[in-house]
Amino acid sequence: MDRELNQINVIPLVDVMLVLLVIVLTTATFITAGQIPVNLAKVATAGDRQDTPLIMTVTAEGELFVNDRSVTDAQLDATLLTHPRESLVLVRADKATRLERFVTIVDRVRGLGFRQVSLEVLRM
Repeated sequence: MDRELNQINVIPLVDVMLVLLVIVLTTATFITAGQIPVNLAKVATAGDRQDTPLIMTVTAEGELFVNDRSVTDAQLDATLLTHPRESLVLVRADKATRLERFVTIVDRVRGLGFRQVSLEVLRM
């Protein structure tokens, strides 16, 4: 057993690196996709803002989320009153959402004193 070790076995290193790559890619997919699936409408032009908005999500079924937390219609006013009125409110509505539901939510938000209400869309 006087054999010299003149080669490095890289197979375990490659196995570990492939597992780490799969973990990173899987995690990155969940982070970029968001937690609530919404098919946004598309638009040719859109404005860009740099501050952090208050995000309201309306799903195709009409469920309402504020900053990724489920909120009922009765809780909406109390939830929004904890935020400053100068905040930008960004509404992420699924393109299959009924217009009446969207208009009702935006009307309630504006009625609470929020003047900067925007709709999030995808560029074409």
